Amino acid sequence: MFYCITGKVLHYEEGKLVVSAGGVGYELLVSNNALQRLGRLGLECTVYTVLSVTQDDVRLFGFYSKEEKNMFQKLTSVSGVGGKMALQILSAADVSTLAVAIVSGDIATISKVKGIGKKTAERIVLELREQMNDAVVASGAVSDSFAQQEQQQSGVAADAIAALVSLGISKTDAFTAVGAAMKKTDKLEQIITLALRSFDR
Repeated sequence: MFYCITGKVLHYEEGKLVVSAGGVGYELLVSNNALQRLGRLGLECTVYTVLSVTQDDVRLFGFYSKEEKNMFQKLTSVSGVGGKMALQILSAADVSTLAVAIVSGDIATISKVKGIGKKTAERIVLELREQMNDAVVASGAVSDSFAQQEQQQSGVAADAIAALVSLGISKTDAFTAVGAAMKKTDKLEQIITLALRSFDR
């Protein structure tokens, strides 16, 4: 219903941001990472949003980027992970770190988040890693030329592209961004971080 809100920051506190747009003050639930980027009074910003409507409550979640929003939606698609828990995860780890943990099967990193048990972390990795790989296959993101590069890079590039495509970045843009990042590093986390920075708006 709401894709994004563009306006000025009226108020902020831990976990919340109020943005004034069109004479209306919208209260958004946000991650610590989003608050660090957007929590400045009077800041003109665009906040990407997800409206959550349940039998007992209506909540508007806010995100500093499309990638953070996409990761939130993926997290909440996992059984047992609600909006509040997803924000906790996004507060404890930025999008690139979380994407690396998922594609590399790093359950330990996710289970360190307060309130996330090992079983939930395992479920997140199992379901989302599969989604990321499916997204790459479905999009045809891995070309013949890339397949050769993938073999040379022991799958690091493929994992990085899988993470980016799963966050809503087009296969062409992901391929280009990963290629540019790999000229600077061969570490998966750094590749994803550099690639995501190239899409910062």
